Amino acid sequence: MAWREVLERTARVWRMLRGETAPRRRGFPEVRGRRSGFAEGPVAIADADFAARPPVSLDATIADGAPFAGTGPQGHRARMRERLLERGADGLADYEMLEMLLFFAFKQGDTKPLAKALINRFGSFAGVLAAPMETLMAIRGLGPHAVAAVKLVQAAAVRLARAEAVEQPVLNNWDRLMDYLNAVMAREKVEQFRVLFLDPKNRLIADEAQAKGTVNHTPVYPREVVKRALELHATAIILVHNHPSGDPTPSREDVEMTREIERAAGTLGILVHDHIVIGNGKWLSFRKTGRIT
Repeated sequence: MAWREVLERTARVWRMLRGETAPRRRGFPEVRGRRSGFAEGPVAIADADFAARPPVSLDATIADGAPFAGTGPQGHRARMRERLLERGADGLADYEMLEMLLFFAFKQGDTKPLAKALINRFGSFAGVLAAPMETLMAIRGLGPHAVAAVKLVQAAAVRLARAEAVEQPVLNNWDRLMDYLNAVMAREKVEQFRVLFLDPKNRLIADEAQAKGTVNHTPVYPREVVKRALELHATAIILVHNHPSGDPTPSREDVEMTREIERAAGTLGILVHDHIVIGNGKWLSFRKTGRIT
C-alpha cells in the first residue's frame, strides 16, 4: 500500500474520532459533529420496519396538509439543545418544542417534519398533548414510544398545575385553579363533570371526576355528589364541567342541575361555592354571573 494512501486513511479515521465525520446509516441523513446526550443512540423500537425509516411517515390527512420538508442540518439536535439550555424555552416555537420532545422517541433522524405536521393537524403544541391516545396511536409514523412521551408530558403539566392550584386555599388562588381546570378539561371531546371537595378552610381535599357523558350531556346525580362530600368530610364543594363545543355558556339543564345539588347539599350544611363551566380557552363562573348567590 502506497504511503499516500496510508496517510489518507489515517486522516479519515482521525477525523471520525474527532467527530468531524460520521458513517452514513441506512434511512437517515449523514450527521456530523454528533454529541452525546439528550437523544443520541440507536432506535429502540420493536417494529423493525418502522425503526428502519425516519419518523416522517404520516397518514394521508397529515401528509397532505403539511408542506414542510425536512432539511436535516448537521448538528441540529445539539444546537437545539444548547439553545434551550442557554436561552430557555420561551424562544421556542410550538413545533420546536414538539420536535425536541420527539428526540426522546426517535434517537436519530429529522423530527421537524413530523412535529410541524402534528401541529398542523391538532392546532398547537397543547393540542397535540391533549389529543386522545387512540388518535395518536392511529397515526402512522408515531408509534408507542412517541405517544408515551407525549402523554407523559401532558400528565406532568396537569400535575404541576394541580400542585400550584392547591398551595393555598382554593378561593384565594383563583387564577391557578382556572389554569389547572383548563389543563384538565378544556380539550376533552366529551362532557365531564368534576367536583372539588373543600375543607372548612377551603383547602382542596379531593378533585374527582364524577361522570363522563356525550358531546353535550353528562348525567349527574345530586345524591351521589352529596354522599361523596359526606364521606370526605367536606364542608364545601365547587362543581365543574366542560363544554366540548368551546362555548362555556350554561344550558338550562346546567342551571337546573346546579339548583338541585344546592338544595341537596344545603340540607346537610354543605355549601356550593360555585359551578364553573370550562370552554376552549374560556370559562364561566355561576357565582360571578349571579347564578349562585
